[in-house]
Amino acid sequence: MERQMRVIISGGGTGGHIFPAISIANAIKLRYPDAAILFVGAEDRMEMTRVPKAGYEIVGLPVAGFNRKDLFKNISVVKKLITSLFKANSVVKKFNPDIAIGVGGYASGPLLKVAARKGIPTLIQEQNSYAGVTNKLLAKKASKICVAYEGMEAFFPKEKIVLTGNPCRQDLLSEVSKEEAYRYFKLDPMKRTILVLGGSLGARTLNQSIMRNLPLLDDSAVQILWQCGERYQYDLTIELSNKPQAKDIYLHDFINRMDLAYRAADMVVSRAGASSISELSILGKPTVLIPSPNVAEDHQTKNAMALVEKHAAIMVKDADAPNELLKTALQIVKDDNILAMLAKNIKTMARHNASEHIVDEIEKLVNKGKQ
Repeated sequence: MERQMRVIISGGGTGGHIFPAISIANAIKLRYPDAAILFVGAEDRMEMTRVPKAGYEIVGLPVAGFNRKDLFKNISVVKKLITSLFKANSVVKKFNPDIAIGVGGYASGPLLKVAARKGIPTLIQEQNSYAGVTNKLLAKKASKICVAYEGMEAFFPKEKIVLTGNPCRQDLLSEVSKEEAYRYFKLDPMKRTILVLGGSLGARTLNQSIMRNLPLLDDSAVQILWQCGERYQYDLTIELSNKPQAKDIYLHDFINRMDLAYRAADMVVSRAGASSISELSILGKPTVLIPSPNVAEDHQTKNAMALVEKHAAIMVKDADAPNELLKTALQIVKDDNILAMLAKNIKTMARHNASEHIVDEIEKLVNKGKQ
């Protein structure tokens, strides 16, 4: 009897890493229902709660990112890294995977390094147009590197690269009507809707940019469906309580039904994380992107520019957002020609069935390892 496929996946830190990792796991399960899948994440990070909710087991490593501002603090980071390498070795030895997959996040480094050292095939999924430090370090020993953008041979060995696109949550593709979306969020069907997404944790700049410019909503016939982040919701709710524009604001700390949120939206305001851009491209949503300045190598700006250069999105710099963001968004959402152009062009950037294509590569590596 053939041994069940055993897959170990590391991906976390932010929703931008967790959701693609879960999408890959789901695609593996769809093709191999009896596959054993184990996640490895960083202790005290978002993945430790999100992954179990998706139905998968996860083991945490005490790994942490390097502090680039205070080098002295990195002494403890190095200790955690060494401990994580030992724990990853123990996890890999016990689980005995056929393949190890890294989708980004702090835990990918120790896990894939240990797996490669043991001769286990490793696959990296690089989501951004500018490769992260961890993936660049892991690339030399990686068996295959799945990417979402062309031109990634600038960072990785060309012969290892496969252009697959970024995995997206399948529930976003569900058949829901605009009317159902309006009812779910209690939106006014007579007004145009801007969906504001600050990422899974929220974004201070986006929140401030909306709050400072609320009077622009007066007589605009526009409403805002706003995912603000759990840490900001209380203060924003208090601030909005005495604002006349609050009737046009639908505030949420986190939106679980993103399929309905995207369906309701006439346009989207978002950070420029790779997974968000992939979702927006597949759904063909007109978008204003505000790249986060607080990311390695300024990769969100590079992600955004890949769309801007194709006239597939509008970009507002983070520093300009407090003065320009809401004004720009309101101008766009009222202009049918611009909305149509952005929707058409961003769709050309979409790469469909990315999870399935990645599973194709996983399957090839596992079968090759059995020979």
